[in-house]
Formats: sequence, C-alpha cells, structure tokens
Amino acid sequence: MGRVSQAQAQANRRRVVERASQLFREQGTGVSVAELMNAAGLTHGGFYKQFASKEALIDEAVTHAFGELAEHHATTLEEHKGHRAEAQQSLIDGYLSVRHRDNPAAGCPVAALATDMARDGGDLGAHRTYTEGVQDFTQWLATDDEDGTARLCTMLGALLLARATKDSPMSEQVLSAARTALSPAPQPRA
Repeated sequence: MGRVSQAQAQANRRRVVERASQLFREQGTGVSVAELMNAAGLTHGGFYKQFASKEALIDEAVTHAFGELAEHHATTLEEHKGHRAEAQQSLIDGYLSVRHRDNPAAGCPVAALATDMARDGGDLGAHRTYTEGVQDFTQWLATDDEDGTARLCTMLGALLLARATKDSPMSEQVLSAARTALSPAPQPRA
C-alpha cells in the first residue's frame, strides 16, 4: 500500500484525536491504542507514526474536548444575544438533562474525565489542560455573587450521581433537584 499524502495524514490524525476525545469521555483513558485506532477506522500500526505515545494522544484529546466545551459556551452565549444569565441557565438546564446524562462521549469533559485525572495525578499535560478547563468553566458560570465554583460542583456532582443511578428513578430526581437548586429564585410580583 502506498504512502498517504500529508493532507490525508493530517486528516487521519484529526480523526484519531476526535474519536479518542469521545472514547475517553465515554470509557476513560484506559481505552487501548488498538481500540482507539479501530474506532477511527485506522490500523494499530499507524498510531506511532502520528503520536509519540498514548499520553501524547491523551493530552491532545483532552485539549480537543475542552476546546469543544469552550465553543459550546460561546455558541450558547450567542444564542442568547449576549445575555449571560440566560445563557448560563440554558447551559445548566442542558447539563442537567437526561440527554447529557446518557451521552458522555459528546458531553462535558469535566465530568467524564474527573476520575481519570484524579488517578493519573499531575504528570500528564492533560492534567494541566483539565485544571485550566475547570477554571474556565467556573469563570463562565460566575455571577455577581459567586465565582462559579459552587455551581460547577453542584452540576458535576448531580451529573455523576445521575449517571451512577441511571437505571433508577433516583437518577432523574437528582437531575431535577440540581436544576431547581441552580434556578434563579422567582421574583416577587409587584
């Protein structure tokens, strides 16, 4: 088989990073190189032509996932014509939804990768990217009264509990309770 063009090699690399980003969010960073390459539709042997190591791919895949999250935040803000509080509430409601609960591969990397980042410690570049991504998310959720940390902790905890109790009524109850806790208080009528 002949060599692939530089453009095709770059496209293949992007495909591997995108697919790895999804698989790591869905199954964790323990996914094997063979599984990753198979999911990307490429041969296992081509991996080391593209990446120095699996850790290098993890770094890129985590960066990609947080790039998607930042794009989602920007798009949500645009959809709400720059009204930050409305955009934040829309994002919170979507975050604490059954759809997000059931689709970790396309979901938030903060929730999906928390356990892997805790296990791997600070040795990976991915850990730094993860920490910066968490900080950016808390800033995006910030209000005049709060820096966003408690909001993110509530969202993250609720999503993880909802995923862990997915096959019981408790799951949707957890999501609903967190949405209620993070909804603005009703304004008294004048």
